[in-house]
Amino acid sequence: MRPDIDDQFKFLNDIEKLRGVQRNNRLLDGSRQENSAEHSWHLALFALTLADYAPRPINPTRVMQMLLLHDVVEIDVGDHPIHLQTDWKAIAAAEQKAAMRIFGQLPEPQGKAFLSLWQEFEAATSADAVFAKVLDFTQPLTQVVFADTPSQEHIRICREAVLNGRSMRLKDDFPEVYQLVLNMLDGNAASGNTTLLSRLAFLNEADKLKSIYRASKLCDGSRHENSAEHSWHIMLYAWVLAEHAEQPVDLNRVLMMLLLHDLVEIDAGDTPIHGKISAEDLAALEASEDAAATRIFGLLPAEQGTAFLQIWREFEAAESEDARFAKAIDRVQPLTLNLANGGGSWVEYNVSMAQLNERVGRKVENGAPAVWAYMKPIVQKWFQANVH
Repeated sequence: MRPDIDDQFKFLNDIEKLRGVQRNNRLLDGSRQENSAEHSWHLALFALTLADYAPRPINPTRVMQMLLLHDVVEIDVGDHPIHLQTDWKAIAAAEQKAAMRIFGQLPEPQGKAFLSLWQEFEAATSADAVFAKVLDFTQPLTQVVFADTPSQEHIRICREAVLNGRSMRLKDDFPEVYQLVLNMLDGNAASGNTTLLSRLAFLNEADKLKSIYRASKLCDGSRHENSAEHSWHIMLYAWVLAEHAEQPVDLNRVLMMLLLHDLVEIDAGDTPIHGKISAEDLAALEASEDAAATRIFGLLPAEQGTAFLQIWREFEAAESEDARFAKAIDRVQPLTLNLANGGGSWVEYNVSMAQLNERVGRKVENGAPAVWAYMKPIVQKWFQANVH
């Protein structure tokens, strides 16, 4: 095990705070403001789903990675809505300082690589960065034009951005969505390219994952985490900790699995790992999740939907090296949340160390033994001090 795995976990715990950064735009159902962590997850899904609309050839994995990282600086500087008077030069300087601090927590080679990727996104000179920026401009527009009841203020902001602001670049870089948004801002129904419309329907459906809440609470214990922000966080876990996999893995495929893995919860809900469930109920749950996967990925064009469904099923089967590592990482992140907030779901479900080792430890050890070797004594120390 590398001695600096501790630095990797410090970084992963620090960026968890991005869930507390509120953005100006709202979920599609209008129920609340979106936070920057779930926004970043949604953008990664946009990148995977819309990659072939890039104006120049791109590496979709790098685009996803840029979008996973692009807003972490907001932990220190906050989000700044585009329609407000802002000293953007001062903000850029503050964000650069934040990036140096946040990525500087990682082991040096990894921290430099993350910082370089974030700076590439900010500069928007490469094809990958340009398309990442395009998607960052696109998602807030679709959240308004496809919203159940968009506010007139949000419509005004979007119209200004499209006609006179930063989103004007979509006219050249993503003309299909530019024209669609213009038409919908004028009150017209969504129309045009059926392939694009089906992909947007899938992405709009995915917005509902932000309203599925899990047993785990945030590090500060203020609320339960939702499955979209959870997916964002474990994608970063997988990326940062990939070197600790039992066998070498294809990070691109692992990130895809973790990006997609919880979408079925839109229909089937979240099932706490420490909750009691019978064999019959487990079989029914698995059938429900498979039906959900078929429906949700079926919103996409057939070839793409089939590919997404296959990667989801590979994750569920957990037989490949990539899937075993992805499953391991999915089990690790809740450990750090519970340790930070006084036991969290362990207390709520009266979990013992033996149960944790059986339900979590074995899966983590199966895919990332070095990570479990690091986490196990930390978790044992908590149980020894708090469970009698």
